[in-house]
Amino acid sequence: MHFGKYKGYYLSDIPEPYYVWFRQKGFPQGKLGDQMQEVFELKINSLEQLLREIRKRYPRPR
Repeated sequence: MHFGKYKGYYLSDIPEPYYVWFRQKGFPQGKLGDQMQEVFELKINSLEQLLREIRKRYPRPR
């Protein structure tokens, strides 16, 4: 996340209620908003494990 309370977090680590709030108020425009909507869909469909597997295979570069 690039801003706010969860700045520096992976989008998948942000709690679902935060996404619910954005869903009600409107996601940001552009790539970040698209990514947040996609992560939200994964979370509400209980598919977060897919994101965890991707993070294991492709760790953040240091």
